[in-house]
Amino acid sequence: MKQGLKLVLGGTGKTGRRVAQRLRARGLDVRIGSRGAQPGFDWDDTRTWPAALEGVDAVYIAYYPDLAVPGASAAIQAFADLAVRSGVGRLVLLSGRGEPEARQCEDIVRAAGVDWTVVRASWFCQNFSESHLLEPVRAGVVDLPVGAVGEPFVDADDIADVAVAALTEAGHAGQLYELTGPRLWTFAEAVAEIGRATGRRIEFAEVSMDAHAQALHREQLPPEFVALIRYLFSEVLDGRNASIADGVQRALGRPPKDFTDYVRATAASGAWG
Repeated sequence: MKQGLKLVLGGTGKTGRRVAQRLRARGLDVRIGSRGAQPGFDWDDTRTWPAALEGVDAVYIAYYPDLAVPGASAAIQAFADLAVRSGVGRLVLLSGRGEPEARQCEDIVRAAGVDWTVVRASWFCQNFSESHLLEPVRAGVVDLPVGAVGEPFVDADDIADVAVAALTEAGHAGQLYELTGPRLWTFAEAVAEIGRATGRRIEFAEVSMDAHAQALHREQLPPEFVALIRYLFSEVLDGRNASIADGVQRALGRPPKDFTDYVRATAASGAWG
């Protein structure tokens, strides 16, 4: 395959950062798609898109904050159209498992007229250490509006490995990879596992969605982020994703990482200290 310049949108985020690191480790040219990069990229400012796409042959598309938010499908459509006109030959989309709005964006990428791969992921393990759940874990009290629903937490490293394979190797065009971990965990079980690994008492409590949203507002999180959390916990975490998929195995020829492995490595790093 031609190994030209790769554009990694969301290149400073949980998956994008890992994708960029892996591409560079292969000796490939990488352009980070973020507001602080040069040239900068802003999903809300289409004037930044042409410069970011110049000379690019493949794009990893991670939409911020999520494909489920209003306006995401229109942005993906406009970006895909411009990318194809700019000479991009391959699009790899990070999609959300169980999100009907994300399916619309998947269809847009499929219909773009170039090679495509969809990487459809469930809830990231790293949400406990690189997102809004980090501070509650550190504080020892995790209150969430979710009950005994099983979630096959997927490691962001697995997502990045699949995305890099799709960006750089033959055999992944036209593939939908649904990525999960190897088993289901409730959020209470996940928090308890973190407690065991860190040797700390970390409590989990189920709260109402309204109470959780109010707590997020008190933390001064952006309203659009609070709305997204409300959507994810009230609709997507309803049991629809309580099953295991084989995307990691199909894409990489190996099983996905287990949540326990993530917890042990993260505890050893001191991130929850």
